[in-house]
Amino acid sequence: MSNQTFTVGGMTCGHCARSVTEELSDLPGVSDVQVSAESGQVSVTSDQPLTLAAATAAITEAGYTITDWPSAN
Repeated sequence: MSNQTFTVGGMTCGHCARSVTEELSDLPGVSDVQVSAESGQVSVTSDQPLTLAAATAAITEAGYTITDWPSAN
């Protein structure tokens, strides 16, 4: 299992958070998504780490942008 946390810009309400949650939840292997519209923090649990491209596509589809992506360790 992989747990990733990143920041999404532009969210202001519960509807924003639900949109991001729905789009990320549709990605293959994603088992849990937690979103805070207030802080912009998004935590994703998945079988394998999400790629930046996959996460960006999902976030863009929801109408938002990734503002901080974790660097590789």
